[in-house]
Amino acid sequence: MAAGCKKFEEFQIDPNYSTIATPDLLLNSVEQNAFEVLDLSATLATRQMVFNNSVSNEQYYGWARASFNPYSQLLQVEKMEQEANRMGKPEYIPLVKFFNAWYFLQLTNTFGDIPYSEAMKGDEGNGAPVYDKQEDIFLSILNDLDEANKLITSSTASVQGDIVYKGEMTKWKQLINTLSLRVLISLSQKGNNTKIEVKKRFAAIVNDPTTYPLLTGNGDNGQLTFYDLQDNRYKHYNSNDLQTAYYMEETFMDLLKGLKDPRLFAFAEKAPKYAALPDNDFNAYGGVKGSASLDKNSVRILAGEASRIKKRYYNNPVNEPSVALGYPELQFILAEGVIRGWISGSAADYYNKGVTASMQFYGIAQAEITAYLQLNPYPAVNSLETVMTQKYLASFLSGGWQFFYEQRRTGLPVFDVSGDGVLNNKKVPARWMYPETELQNNQQHVNEAISRQYPEGDNINGVMWLLKAE
Repeated sequence: MAAGCKKFEEFQIDPNYSTIATPDLLLNSVEQNAFEVLDLSATLATRQMVFNNSVSNEQYYGWARASFNPYSQLLQVEKMEQEANRMGKPEYIPLVKFFNAWYFLQLTNTFGDIPYSEAMKGDEGNGAPVYDKQEDIFLSILNDLDEANKLITSSTASVQGDIVYKGEMTKWKQLINTLSLRVLISLSQKGNNTKIEVKKRFAAIVNDPTTYPLLTGNGDNGQLTFYDLQDNRYKHYNSNDLQTAYYMEETFMDLLKGLKDPRLFAFAEKAPKYAALPDNDFNAYGGVKGSASLDKNSVRILAGEASRIKKRYYNNPVNEPSVALGYPELQFILAEGVIRGWISGSAADYYNKGVTASMQFYGIAQAEITAYLQLNPYPAVNSLETVMTQKYLASFLSGGWQFFYEQRRTGLPVFDVSGDGVLNNKKVPARWMYPETELQNNQQHVNEAISRQYPEGDNINGVMWLLKAE
């Protein structure tokens, strides 16, 4: 009888289910988390929408601390790497490098210096890791992306469990290199940095499309597509808040109206006050200021002056994909690269391609796009402002917080802070403070990071290395 006994733990294992998370299952989960970037808080901070049920810290620039939650996703990426190695599936490794870069980039953009080199040591991570300098983190991210690009060759096997590209490794190679360009353009203040060599890296990618292929159109977008199935529907489907508490922001609407931009009709419903006007009449749309106080916005909303978001955003279970990194953004990155003198080429051509691709994403007819570009051509002066304005318009519910970071480094377009609702002394914050848990559990290292970066202490207006000109 003793020989026939099993340990108690063995009876707790269901033999019909796997107890090991294989790399394909982990990839599926990581992709869903990384590419779902439909963040309404970001639309408030970037002055595209307004929340009017209560005071929003994102809208009024009164935020304080953010979390280290992305590290939990990095643990999943680490497990994917472990399982890929265990099962002899090297094709997952370039994707591991991509998602490591993705999440660490998110973290360093949020705080500045972060745990990096020691962050993932051990199965559950290191409880008190050192904080690496942002410069070193960016260098390592770029090197990892370069290595990921090299690892994908014509003989690389397709990955399984890929809900983004269905295992097409060439498309992953394109996305990896496009992310490299996003990272490099975010270092626009570091053009003279000899350690990272930003301009040299940027030109090397753009000038060698055989080695560094890039996205070729909207069909290559890094995006999450939705389906009318349980747990696969559009994030804001049936969202009561989106239907009742959110309105379009006035400066965003005025910009679209001033440019006669047909994307406005894809973004917004007519304001109740102007319901009798035709759907394609720009005067039928309006907004309220994100900087204005709740009571002032409430008066205008009750008067019917504010448009709500287009109904499809909350009543269509599929709606449109969540674009994490897409072709329109790439074209605006390339246009900026030309403007800055990092590469040769026609910034006007890149500008036209970016605008065209963004409008095509919303199903706008080519004749309308052509007319729009004739009305709003690439200018001889203020070219960066024009490119950043179009990048801004293309970012609506796309890319998560990416455009906030873009505006932070360029100041374009200017975010309105004129209203009496704005906190933080009417300043747009430059970062988030470190999590309270770090101050409790990793005090030495977080205090070292604060002291070397922010002389005035851990506050939301501290200027990180990324934003300091060299």
